[in-house]
Amino acid sequence: MRLRRRRRENQRLMPIKNQKDPARGVFTRRALLFMAVQTGTLGVLAHKLYQLQVKDGDRYARMAASNRVSKRYLAPPRGRIVDRYGIALANNKENWRALILPEETTDVAGTIERFSTIIPLDERDRARIAREMRHQRRFVPVMLRDFLSWDEMARIELNAPSLPGVLIDVGTRRVYPEGELLAHIIGYVAPPNERDVAHSALLALPGMRVGRSGIEQSQDEKLRGTAGSVEMEVNSVGRVMSELNRIEGAPGTEIGLTIDRGLQQKVLGRIGEQTASAVVMDCRNGEVLAMVSTPSFDPSLFDSGVSHAQWIEWTNNERTPLINKTVAGVYPPGSTFKPAVAMAGLQSGLFSPSDRIFCPGHLDVGGTRFHCWSRWGHGSIDLHQALKYSCDVYFYEMARRIGMDRIADTAHQFGLGTTLDIELPHTRTGLIPTPTWRQAHHHHWNGGDTIVSGIGQGFVQVTPLQLATYTSRLATGRSVQPHLVRALNSEVGPQATADHWPELNMPEKYLTALRSGMFAVVNEQHGTAPKARLSLPGVTMAGKTGSAQVRRVSRALRESGHFNSANLPWEYRPHALFICFAPYDNPQYAVSVVIEHGNAGADAAAPLARDIMTDTLMRDPVNHVTPPPESVADAGDIE
Repeated sequence: MRLRRRRRENQRLMPIKNQKDPARGVFTRRALLFMAVQTGTLGVLAHKLYQLQVKDGDRYARMAASNRVSKRYLAPPRGRIVDRYGIALANNKENWRALILPEETTDVAGTIERFSTIIPLDERDRARIAREMRHQRRFVPVMLRDFLSWDEMARIELNAPSLPGVLIDVGTRRVYPEGELLAHIIGYVAPPNERDVAHSALLALPGMRVGRSGIEQSQDEKLRGTAGSVEMEVNSVGRVMSELNRIEGAPGTEIGLTIDRGLQQKVLGRIGEQTASAVVMDCRNGEVLAMVSTPSFDPSLFDSGVSHAQWIEWTNNERTPLINKTVAGVYPPGSTFKPAVAMAGLQSGLFSPSDRIFCPGHLDVGGTRFHCWSRWGHGSIDLHQALKYSCDVYFYEMARRIGMDRIADTAHQFGLGTTLDIELPHTRTGLIPTPTWRQAHHHHWNGGDTIVSGIGQGFVQVTPLQLATYTSRLATGRSVQPHLVRALNSEVGPQATADHWPELNMPEKYLTALRSGMFAVVNEQHGTAPKARLSLPGVTMAGKTGSAQVRRVSRALRESGHFNSANLPWEYRPHALFICFAPYDNPQYAVSVVIEHGNAGADAAAPLARDIMTDTLMRDPVNHVTPPPESVADAGDIE
């Protein structure tokens, strides 16, 4: 019975023993899922590690290095400007400046205030310092004052204990050894503005300057050079820890000018305090040897900043020291224009050198009387005599017969009223008027306009540089262009040779006739410019006087016999002009002179041109490879 009971119990328990455990199945699936997730995650990580370390390892290594190394660009030295003999006219000089490191002082405002009691800071300096303080990190230095003198540096060093964070640093500044002497030619530089930086990122570098006038402006890109670089090791916040590598920038191109610095000084000395301009050219190739405009200015002031008072003084000066009168001053050429009118008349076929015109002292056209400068007239004269005496009536009549269009075409061939290809900004073209030009401005052109244009008055306007170019072309028969740049990095360009310039399309016999008339002006009896005669043995000069009115003189006043323009106020007196070339038998040099309100060309401009030509011939710069000796006679020694 006990045995039967055990069997029944075993039978009851058998289904339970044979049944599968549900918990065991769930555990197995979860383990497999977890294993799959782990495997996938490890696979993704392995793939990423492969990408980072193998496939993209070089790129990330470079990125890490760039975070550690900061590369900064360095401003290159600006190229020098030298004269034809290599004498520096614009150079670079070390410039000492005071900086402050804000992180090295606990009271930045107090330090700056103490500094200002030692080295004064104006409102412009204070505004700039405050602006830079706001935009830069505390470990970046901020400039307090630039262009420190030795005395100022000594005062800063003496007070160093009370100026924590202030240090002295060295930079470069542009210097002009000749100051006012060449200011209008060389020009000046100034810090770049936002517009400049937008055009060239190089200009954002500390110490960069931009040319604002003269050669500095026209050759600015050549003078800038190529930026250098320095690699600095920095920490996580960008602070410099050490310098790793430095590559200095390539200096800008050295610009060699045609100018003879010594001759420039001589010309300026001859002009003195007069408001005037003068140009000396090699008439064979167009090289400008001297170009003086007075008064002038000190170009170095622009690099350090021109004061408001100085700017007002310059701009209010009626003698306009900031304007280069040789290229931007326009004047009626007066009688210096007569050779151009003569060439137009000869080329028209309506005149020959031997044709004669009677001058009674005036020309009546319609109801208007046009006066000759001589009240008594010159009688019956030919071209040679008309140039010698500078007879107005002769050229009135010539202009009336040939018309203004012919005169304008010939004047343009001589370089008058045209754009000359010289390396200076802000040049003016002047004006040779024509009926078409006048009508375009809604005005009528009448016969009187043509007549007064025949003696270089009316609407005719030219620059002193154009007068020198005109004289050079007339003297040599070549269409030379004036230029100032002779060499780049000491390599002389092809424009320095006479053969580089083509011949004018003008008959040589007519050019000879004009030269002969200009020779008579200076050297023959009763010529208008005996004061221009050279005293150098065996050397003669040809020239032409000019006096250009700046206000109309009434007929009644002229005929009264009591008018004298020398008695007028300075600003109402005529301009005095003179053009010349020498030696006459082998032209080498051309000179043009304009004295503002100098009254009479024969009395004021002719002697000045004579002295300038004498200096030029004695120096003879184009035939020297080194500066000529200073052997030019004083003005008082020249007859």
